[in-house]
Amino acid sequence: MSIENDETLVDAFCQALWLEEGLAQNTLAAYRSDLLLLADWLHSQEKTVLRQAQPEQLQAWLSDPALAPQSSTVNRRLASLRKFYRWALRTHHISDNPAQGLQAPKQRSALPHSLSQQQIEALLAAPPPHTVQGLRDRAMLETLYATGVRVSELISLEHHHCDFEAGIIHIHHGKGGKDRLVPLGEHAQQSIQLYVQQARPQLLKKGQAAHLFITRLGRGMSRQAFWQLVKKYALQAGINTPISPHTLRHAFATHLLEHGADLRAVQLLLGHADISTTQIYTHIAQHRLEAIHRQHHPRA
Repeated sequence: MSIENDETLVDAFCQALWLEEGLAQNTLAAYRSDLLLLADWLHSQEKTVLRQAQPEQLQAWLSDPALAPQSSTVNRRLASLRKFYRWALRTHHISDNPAQGLQAPKQRSALPHSLSQQQIEALLAAPPPHTVQGLRDRAMLETLYATGVRVSELISLEHHHCDFEAGIIHIHHGKGGKDRLVPLGEHAQQSIQLYVQQARPQLLKKGQAAHLFITRLGRGMSRQAFWQLVKKYALQAGINTPISPHTLRHAFATHLLEHGADLRAVQLLLGHADISTTQIYTHIAQHRLEAIHRQHHPRA
């Protein structure tokens, strides 16, 4: 067996996963990347292939300090291994499941990078207000910060997903194929309406596009293109810390909790299937409780 056989096996697994569970393409791509990375590691370090991997080899790969992934990446890789080897056992590609007893190596959870409210205000003010692209970019940034949606959800928005009377947007087929309703907020709603009235028709140029936010070619925007816009405006706003579109999602959650929001409400707004995913933000709630105690308790 060779690494080429491993790639064929992984592709068959991903196809089966898509048919059986209907997972998003981004998730399938992440699983495929994890398994091919493991296949390369097994070939170079252990001179073996996926079907012949032993439990201690898989545990060594997960714990390899040279790979140095974030804890969230390790957890996803562990999920990739478990799913893959359960499938391989069920389809008779292997006779024993080497991933059955795997454990994620203990790591400190890295706190997500966020922005201060002052930095957010500077970022939102960066797009030029009198240009077509500036109106679009301000509307996208306002929407991202006001709703905490994922970038993939933002660029997939269509005009009919916005209910301006109710002040909400409908996230259609979000992560895991789930729908949810998210409050839009006054500032984001005004920015979107201004963009739709004054900028979008000029970008569309009498064409047709389902996407709400479109490029100067009248097409939906890619995640990479929007990432470049965020970095450009962050530079103009004087933000020197690392930033990505996901940073605004973290800022959304952080600022909600700083102002007293309940963690489970934040979970619903973010679209997290499990409260444990949202609990990375509990340090914020804890700091706020400590501040309230110091301010209001007579013996603090």
